[in-house]
Amino acid sequence: MSTLLGIVLFIFIGVALMVVLGEKFASPMEPEKLQRITRWIWPLVMISIVIQIIMYFSGSN
Repeated sequence: MSTLLGIVLFIFIGVALMVVLGEKFASPMEPEKLQRITRWIWPLVMISIVIQIIMYFSGSN
């Protein structure tokens, strides 16, 4: 149980650190760049879901 709490604590610290550093140093994206990235996200998500379904039903990890 203590191992689980340690892992959760480290994950929480890591996420908090990413949020703080992201707010401090990240710059806003230009709309053109955001649109290019957004165009690729949905197809990649769908491909990964299909691959995971195939892997699940084939029995491989």
